[in-house]
Amino acid sequence: MASTSGSKEEKTAAQRAVSRRVTRAPTMVDPTKDENVPIDSELVPSSLAVIAPFLRVANELEKDNPRVAYLCRFHAFEKAHKMDPISSGRGVRQFKTYLLHRLEREEMETELQLAKSVPREIQKYYQNFCEKNIREGQHIKTPEEMAKIYQIATVLYDVLRTVVPFSKVDEETEKYAEEVERNRGQYEPYNILPLSAVGIKPAIMELPEIKAAIRAICNVDTLPLPRIRSTSNHHDDNVITPEYRDKSVNDIFDWLASVFGFQKGNVANQREHLILILANMDARTRKSAHNGQLDSGNIHQLREKIFKNYRMWCDYLHCKSNLKFLQIADRQQLELLYIALYLLIWGEASNIRFMPECLCYIFHNMASELHGILYSNVHPVSGESYLIAGHGEESFLKDVITPIYEVLRKEARRNLGGKASHSAWRNYDDLNEYFWSERCFKLGWPMDLKADFFVHLDEKLSANMRHDHGAVGKRKPKTNFVEVRTFWHLFRSFDRMWIFFILVFQAMVIVAWSPSGSITSIFDGNVFKNVMSIFITCAYLNLLQAALDIILSWKAWGSLKFSQILRYLLKFAVAAMWAVVLPIVSLELRVSDLRSIIVQPKLYIGRGMHEDTCSVLKYTMFWIMLLISKFAFSYYVEILPLVGPTKLIMGLNIDTYAWPELLPNATHNFGVVVAIWAPIVLVYFMDGQIWYSIYSTIFGGILGAFSHLGEIRTLGMLRSRFESVPQAFRKCLVALSKEEAKSSHLDDVAARKNIAKFSQVWNEFIHSLRLEDLISHRERDLLLVPYTSSRVSVVQWPPFLLASKIPIAVDMAKDFTRKEDAELFKRIQNDEYMQFAVTECYETLKEILTDLLDDREDKDVIDKICHRVLKSIEQHQFLSEFRMSGLPMLHDKLEEFLKLLLDDYEDAELYKSHVINVLQDIIEIIIQDVMIDGHDVLEKSHPHLDDYDHKMVQRFEKIQIANLNNKSWREKVVRLNVLLSEKESAINVPMNLEARRRMTFFANSLFMTMPAAPEVRNMLSYSILTPFFKEDVLYSAEELKEENEDGISILFYLQKIYPDEWTNFLERIDDPKHLYTISDRMELTCHWVSYRGQTLSRTVRGMMYYRQALDLQCFLEYAGDSAIFSGYRTIDRSDVHNKAIFDYSQALTDLKFTYVVTCQLYGAQKKSSDARDRSCAHNILNLMLMYPSLRVAYIDEREEKVKGKTEKVYYSVLVKGGERLDEEIYRIKLPGLPTEIGEGKPENQNHAIIFTRGEALQTIDMNQDNYFEEAFKMRNVLEEFQKIHRGGRKPTILGLREHILTGSVSSLAWFMSNQETSFVTIGQRVLANPLRVRFHYGHPDIFDRLFHITRGGISKASKIINLSEDVFSGFNSTLRGGYVTHHEYIQVGKGRDVGMNQISLFEAKVANGNGEQTLSREVYRLGRQFDFYRMLSFYFTTVGFYFSSMITVLTVYVFLYGRLYMALSGLEMAILENPAVNQSKALGDALAVQSVFQIGLLIVLPMVMEIGLERGFRTALGHLIIMQLQLASVFFTFQLGTKAHYYGRTILHGGSKYRATGRGFVVFHAKFADNYRRYSRSHFVKGLELFMLLVLYEVYGDMYRSSSLYFFVTWSMWFLVASWLFAPFVFNPSGFDWPKTVDDWTDWRRWMGNRGGIGIQPDKSWESWWDGEQDHLKSTDIRGRIMEILLSCRFFVYQYGIVYHLDIAHNSRSLLVYGLSWVVMATVLLVLKMVSMGRRRFGTDFQLMFRILKGLLFLAFLSVMNVLFVVCGLTVSDLFASILAFLPTGWGFLLIGQACRPMIKGAGFWDSIQELARAYECIMGIIIFMPIVLLSWFPLVSEFQTRLLFNQAFSRGLQISMILGGRKDK
Repeated sequence: MASTSGSKEEKTAAQRAVSRRVTRAPTMVDPTKDENVPIDSELVPSSLAVIAPFLRVANELEKDNPRVAYLCRFHAFEKAHKMDPISSGRGVRQFKTYLLHRLEREEMETELQLAKSVPREIQKYYQNFCEKNIREGQHIKTPEEMAKIYQIATVLYDVLRTVVPFSKVDEETEKYAEEVERNRGQYEPYNILPLSAVGIKPAIMELPEIKAAIRAICNVDTLPLPRIRSTSNHHDDNVITPEYRDKSVNDIFDWLASVFGFQKGNVANQREHLILILANMDARTRKSAHNGQLDSGNIHQLREKIFKNYRMWCDYLHCKSNLKFLQIADRQQLELLYIALYLLIWGEASNIRFMPECLCYIFHNMASELHGILYSNVHPVSGESYLIAGHGEESFLKDVITPIYEVLRKEARRNLGGKASHSAWRNYDDLNEYFWSERCFKLGWPMDLKADFFVHLDEKLSANMRHDHGAVGKRKPKTNFVEVRTFWHLFRSFDRMWIFFILVFQAMVIVAWSPSGSITSIFDGNVFKNVMSIFITCAYLNLLQAALDIILSWKAWGSLKFSQILRYLLKFAVAAMWAVVLPIVSLELRVSDLRSIIVQPKLYIGRGMHEDTCSVLKYTMFWIMLLISKFAFSYYVEILPLVGPTKLIMGLNIDTYAWPELLPNATHNFGVVVAIWAPIVLVYFMDGQIWYSIYSTIFGGILGAFSHLGEIRTLGMLRSRFESVPQAFRKCLVALSKEEAKSSHLDDVAARKNIAKFSQVWNEFIHSLRLEDLISHRERDLLLVPYTSSRVSVVQWPPFLLASKIPIAVDMAKDFTRKEDAELFKRIQNDEYMQFAVTECYETLKEILTDLLDDREDKDVIDKICHRVLKSIEQHQFLSEFRMSGLPMLHDKLEEFLKLLLDDYEDAELYKSHVINVLQDIIEIIIQDVMIDGHDVLEKSHPHLDDYDHKMVQRFEKIQIANLNNKSWREKVVRLNVLLSEKESAINVPMNLEARRRMTFFANSLFMTMPAAPEVRNMLSYSILTPFFKEDVLYSAEELKEENEDGISILFYLQKIYPDEWTNFLERIDDPKHLYTISDRMELTCHWVSYRGQTLSRTVRGMMYYRQALDLQCFLEYAGDSAIFSGYRTIDRSDVHNKAIFDYSQALTDLKFTYVVTCQLYGAQKKSSDARDRSCAHNILNLMLMYPSLRVAYIDEREEKVKGKTEKVYYSVLVKGGERLDEEIYRIKLPGLPTEIGEGKPENQNHAIIFTRGEALQTIDMNQDNYFEEAFKMRNVLEEFQKIHRGGRKPTILGLREHILTGSVSSLAWFMSNQETSFVTIGQRVLANPLRVRFHYGHPDIFDRLFHITRGGISKASKIINLSEDVFSGFNSTLRGGYVTHHEYIQVGKGRDVGMNQISLFEAKVANGNGEQTLSREVYRLGRQFDFYRMLSFYFTTVGFYFSSMITVLTVYVFLYGRLYMALSGLEMAILENPAVNQSKALGDALAVQSVFQIGLLIVLPMVMEIGLERGFRTALGHLIIMQLQLASVFFTFQLGTKAHYYGRTILHGGSKYRATGRGFVVFHAKFADNYRRYSRSHFVKGLELFMLLVLYEVYGDMYRSSSLYFFVTWSMWFLVASWLFAPFVFNPSGFDWPKTVDDWTDWRRWMGNRGGIGIQPDKSWESWWDGEQDHLKSTDIRGRIMEILLSCRFFVYQYGIVYHLDIAHNSRSLLVYGLSWVVMATVLLVLKMVSMGRRRFGTDFQLMFRILKGLLFLAFLSVMNVLFVVCGLTVSDLFASILAFLPTGWGFLLIGQACRPMIKGAGFWDSIQELARAYECIMGIIIFMPIVLLSWFPLVSEFQTRLLFNQAFSRGLQISMILGGRKDK
């Protein structure tokens, strides 16, 4: 033992901190002063991460021994100072300063407790700690507790060795330290399986399948031991020589890690991963629990699934697979080695996981190396034998993954943040497809880093180019495909469709042009000969397609093989030959067979995508019917009516024009024909989308009806079919044996057991509704089903079916005047539920009284009374022996009695006396008032007592109230009380609409077709993955109370939106049983609000229902009958047998279910100085503590010394909740920051996917929710993966139905909810069947996890092109042979955007994504590989919808510009002078089709069908009418503009980006400037242009003056203009409130006047915003600029046409008039420039001169106008016409100037362009703002708008006028 007196050495050690004090003031937040700030161990800078355990231990021991805690912090400071003595790391200086100040404070405050010296103190504490917690606790503590204890002990000893000199460490301390060091590896933090733990193990480790899996991977006896290289000095010659020693291994993962150098965290992660997969597969086939071996068939099945893609890759490249199995080998061991090797490669591959064939290449070589090591093969190149030498832990990462990652990083930098062209850099697909050719084998193994794949050419960056803006070397060629920004991709990808439509259009025009115009005229020889010209057209179109293949893939030719290039050239040559030959010989020849040979190279993916015959027939019939309808409509409505007028127009001789004709030499009035037919052609190519919408609605409705959707859609329907629900529950949700499944009839015991099981599930469902505050206590009691017991002879239905039956029966009996029993009983039996209620109440009351009475004689009295009742009924003398008039009195007294039994009490004796008094009253009423001869019962029971009063005093006074504490007995009392006291019918229970919807959907789903439920042990295992970035986790108390500009808080808003749920919540927290404190109530309030927003806490709560459902399912399957009848909630869990059941259930649940939330920034948020970030991290930690099975993955950034330099190092980390903090489970080093390579969300998913488990993976976004009753059906859904569909394929993606949970907030939210609901139900139903083109559209689809992790993952991540990352996973799955299905018997909740701006951002994001999809290789390959009809389905359900939206808008433009051309040129007037021409009606009919698409009727159709199907067509019709009254068409028309704008801009210029829509509550007023910034270019500019076109056509056009269709055709266009200009203000809360309008005007003027500059945000200055609006032009290519210039030239047409219609022109047709107009235009621009220059130069210093200049200009203007009016004949109408002429010209100049920005800037005119733009923006803003000002004058308009916006909320009792006005209830 060491001396207790302190030596000099000890004092020095204890006072080291003083010598290293830093005097800088602390800049960190002190965690000890703010409970909301994380403790200091969580604030450690990344470069000092190793000291965090010491600080955690210090915090852990703070209360137990403050002095030891101080020493731990002191040691942490010492360690930190040694690691970074100069505090060079980020945040190190601040942290050290903070820690030093805390040490100084604690040094004075802490005292020694166990000894008088520091060394003795810490040794004594260490010994006590080890003795108490390790030696005594190892057999009674769980592995989690022991892991924590060993961590503390390890840290304590480390601190001890620093504080205590070596000579002073006593032997006992050393013994404890050696024991800790020896055993600590057995108690490391674990994820699911404590594989190394000893002592008490969780139940999951006792599962036979787990034991068998562990035994299998631990089979390493036959493996050669890896050798670790070390060095030693030979004393004789002092030479250092290498030595080798064998390394011990525990399992195949250790062995592979030693051989190939995998990381420890990766090895531990994949070890558990493989064990769980093997165990789950083995559980489904295991026949005996005593068999300790794995079934080799399961291992073989797993190997086939994991290596299927690898085998296909080998076959494609014609190389031999390296999965080699020798006869002498242990096949099972070798199979597991290969599987483990692949999983280890995949687990450490980081971003390379997106490149599945690259992983195949890596595995291919490592498997070869593995085979050589095992069987002593020689190296194929060097000829040397393989050395079994151990590698460093990170050697695989450094030597294999990092070089490939560096290539990815360099290419990603070429992307320039999404601004570079796709063709300028190689994305994930390009680099992965490098491994689709034999060239990849040139990389060699080990990979040659000088190979072409890694090394760029000799071009280097210039010295002044920043490193961040590019990568070294020339651009490498793309691989197989080039994403070029052009609309020609649509033709190239879907050429068969376009060629087909063009040829059919040509044929229809030819037939319609025939003399008869009849469709039968095609049999005429001349007509048929002309129709044959379609083959000539086909030849030219094929030539175009071949040319596009060459042009668009040109930048990929450098990576193509010669044979691929030859195919392209041969294809072009053959197409060119036919284009020349066919016009000459006019032969009907097809070259499809030859084309099939040379069309395109055969690629690795996209092979074998053919569907089975039945599926082909279904979607072929769908499209044949659709195409017949489309072509018939096109022929008879669009084409045939226009042919006659066209012939007449072409025959007219028009030689007088109102202007110098643009096409003077064109014959047959070519310009007019084009103007008439162009809109028709566009409608022809667009109306296929309309017909698709119609047919998909019809087919979807039929399929939904056959799927039994909507059979139970109301509470009335649920009540009427509730008797059959338990049987349907048994059929669907109970795991049955084959014999049980076949048996439809159940005996009494089985029926009761089934009812008991159903009641457990139903009641948990009802309890979940209560916890979510959707129902009240009363409604809960009415909805609960009791656990059926043998003591009640009838089925005990829930009280909501039996409510009011007892009071009605009592009244019926009381008023019954006849003497026959049969008539009374017949009336009761006529209502089956009344009979059940009466019988149950009678028997339950008897049971309660019998249990309550403690005297045998009293019980005998009850028995005799009951015997008298039964005997009288049998003898039909009930009414003779009992008075019905006494029943009401008995009923009231029983109510009083039952309520008394349910009351809480403090004084047991007093309470007991009250119960006895009421009980005696009841007996007295029965004896005296109900029974006619009741005294006989008492006398016969007690004949020795004569005095009646004495008897009543003595009897019924002995009761036992112990039963009141029994949960199941108390539930009987509650139920009986409900049945007796509920006097009103429960037909409207529950009142909450959401609770009703969930109850009816759940009940309805039980009658739908779904796979039979397997046992939990046999079900597929699955994981859930939720990506999270910086969204809300949980609203804080401050956020709830924070008021917006109107004085409205979130809490107040939600109280008004959900008044019934708020009332239920208050009832729950006011329950006296809970006694919540004020802080508890506030916390519960935060949760209540958060569970109604789109927060992570809501999502996690919902997903954890899966685990709760599994726990209940395990209980129902493995518990005995007595436990089931006792009830899941009331069973005694302390009982040994019951505890074993729940432990086993817990083990199975852990085996089957995993939930990982990938919180990318969690590590950074813990250390952030931002309060919101810290709160976010704190709330995530609380979620882990609340749900122990929740796992959080994040990317951790650390600063580490690498070769003497500080570098950032990144890790994937998995943590779980500990006792108070998180515990790290796995840490895997990454080659770099993964999120800088691709899109953030898929990269976030990818880094965490390695921590998921199981055979299936559900992707859940963080704005989703789940429901307990739906979670119960999860194992049924997973069985869909086992179902073999036609063609022998199993599903790879299961699509699930979504319920949009945000539809009740506002009208906009309702529109969006209905639109989204129709897509996720009827839309996806048709996509899956019959069309077979359903992909993955986000969440909550379930993936075949093993299929997808071997094929690139669950999403794609290339920058920009994979913006819609989810849908690409569906594309990828289909291209790789996957099979996607859709299922609607289960649903998951999903939130959507609820405000106008949020919705528009979402639509813009989706349109951007579809624009990028149009350019993608996946769309091209699917369009080429699908058969014709499936390709049509694919087009019209993906990019075709957005292209059709754009065509719809383009049709309006083409029509109006064509009409403007005809009106201004004078051709229209000349044509109308011919009475034979009547093309107005024909064109109007055709354009009516476009208006249907425009106003959103196509979106409404599926909505109406789905609502009608599920809620009734009367309801659907009502919804349709209400939606139109709430201006749904305005909303959909506005969103049409959003889709068209962003889709077109994306394809032309790019600029796609992820747009964070925000998921908060939207109750605020958006300022005019905000709306102007958001919608100026997408809607306002286009709306004003169309407005001018309509005005000009109104003024100068005469076409429709006498036509009834004028109003209809132009009305839809006026409607579009009004919607685009004013919808943002109509749907803006308080958009027409006068005070807000005034504020908006002030704000807009300030914004327009503010100057821009560096760092000025767009919302602060117009100049900054205007500059940002041109970002797409800054990064566009030359094609985009040319297209922009060409499109801008349309604005010059206005001036050219209008100037010849001015009175001042005097009908002149000379070009001089047009020239003079340009002089006027130039003069105006020059004057504006002079004013602008004068303001800048003279406005400040020479104010007088500037005023004189403006005065002179004004006088000159007046003089010129006088001359023009007096001399030249200018009129007032000419002035307005000139404005309409010159304004577009200036705008055209402006657009061209922006497109030519570099040139304009170089010429020095950019400032002029900017000022001209400012002037135009001011004019546009005033034009749009003036109607708002006028409407704001009238208060009625504002009130109407409020009603319009919030009608749905009004129906829920929302006081929206108070919210918007900011007035609260006082």
